[in-house]
Amino acid sequence: MRVVVFRHARFEGLGLIAPQLDASGISVEFADLYRPGAALPDISNASGLIFMGGPMSANDDLPYLKQELEFIRAAVKSGQPVLGVCLGAQLIATALDARVYRNPVKEIGWFDIQFTTEGLRDRLFAGLDPTQTVFHWHGETFDLPGGAVWLAFSAGCRHQAFRFGPNVYALQFHLEVTPEMISEWCLEEANCGDVKELTTPIDPHLHAQRLAQLAAQVFRQWCGLLPASEKRAIPFI
Repeated sequence: MRVVVFRHARFEGLGLIAPQLDASGISVEFADLYRPGAALPDISNASGLIFMGGPMSANDDLPYLKQELEFIRAAVKSGQPVLGVCLGAQLIATALDARVYRNPVKEIGWFDIQFTTEGLRDRLFAGLDPTQTVFHWHGETFDLPGGAVWLAFSAGCRHQAFRFGPNVYALQFHLEVTPEMISEWCLEEANCGDVKELTTPIDPHLHAQRLAQLAAQVFRQWCGLLPASEKRAIPFI
């Protein structure tokens, strides 16, 4: 099995997703389309697609984001598993004709999310407590796409997660981060403006142990969505 992972910045890695991919015997191909001259990945035989976060907006007029939207639409049409994190979630929403816009507040740091009734029934989150503390770093949000299932919300952001169809998942929050990733993000020039707005420094380790346990369950369940073979090709239009 092979997944194609779309990254949008050098510092946006797989983090806690990687161990679950490895444990499931899933190989990874990175597609860094933000890099000048990067070649388009061959997704025709990919088992699934993952779209990571990034400092840009899903509304930015960037050729590689437009290309990624086409990949998402093709994957949705074929029924292939897709996972979007933060910007990746917003790209999925955009591909499904939902609006992406500025959230009333920036969520940066550790904040609670709550699962909806449907969220608690979902295979990714089944058996979890209704409230979980997770890491956030975003200033935009999205409307729920038509036909999507609303899975989670927070005090500051109504749409924290949704599922479209049986296996397309969009997570606004960051389950994948490690303490090392958080520390690096706080030092990145692209994030400096956000960091300066914080009233208290971020403690990268505050809820890291519990987050790792939560991430292991959620990403293991997502890996279980991937087909055992790569027979079903993604039609690209």
